[in-house]
Amino acid sequence: MRHASAVLLAASLLAPAAARADGPSHAPPPAQSAPARPPALEVTIDRSKVDLKGRQIEVKLSRAAGKVRIKVLGQSGAVLAEEEKPFGGAAAGSPLAVTWSPSSDEPVARIEVYGYDTEGYWAGIAIIPWNVSIPHEEVQFETNSDVIRAPEVPKLEASVQKISEVVAKTSELGKITLFIVGHTDTVGSAEHNLALSRKRARAIAAWFKGRGVKLPIAFEGLGESAPLVKTADQVDEPRNRRVDYILSVEPPRLPSGDASWKAL
Repeated sequence: MRHASAVLLAASLLAPAAARADGPSHAPPPAQSAPARPPALEVTIDRSKVDLKGRQIEVKLSRAAGKVRIKVLGQSGAVLAEEEKPFGGAAAGSPLAVTWSPSSDEPVARIEVYGYDTEGYWAGIAIIPWNVSIPHEEVQFETNSDVIRAPEVPKLEASVQKISEVVAKTSELGKITLFIVGHTDTVGSAEHNLALSRKRARAIAAWFKGRGVKLPIAFEGLGESAPLVKTADQVDEPRNRRVDYILSVEPPRLPSGDASWKAL
């Protein structure tokens, strides 16, 4: 699962030089007010439009756009691409698509974006779209239960080891969080399954925390809304009774607008 909070890079307001006025030699020049600064330029990125496979992002500026410059970095820190695209005064808030051609297939770890308005003012923002799903053996819960039984503990211990190995290799990317999302099959009502999936995700998150996982942990449940295998209603499908473990710097995008990550 790969998806895309923003890191403010810098902002430079290049204020025009103050006008000068020469008065008579015997009198001081008249007082002049300082030129008004425009509101700070804002650069925003629609995380849902960050397409790593298509190598494209969508940027918006709070003022008319002069150009956008991006720098794409890989997990090793190498610069994979640097691109600059003019936009000729596109209206504030217009979606500005920028693509890149990487120098290698190294996974993208960070994208720095600099937006310039038509007056030369600029602001920068960075996103860290890196995330990785941890493969694991699913914990089996009893019907309508979120209790982790003793025979299931070795599965979680194996997952802790895998999580630790990934974090050790990628800690330089920033503050990594473990995100846990629970799913169910379609047996039972949608409301019941949503609550059950959330309880199970929280139970696993609490187990990881109690086991000594030092990462920040967040959880959410999606019930039967995001099945791995499409089925009719009231179908007992074991593959849909699952939990995803995702390591990411930025919160992964959840498919449901009503869902939100809960910190443990």
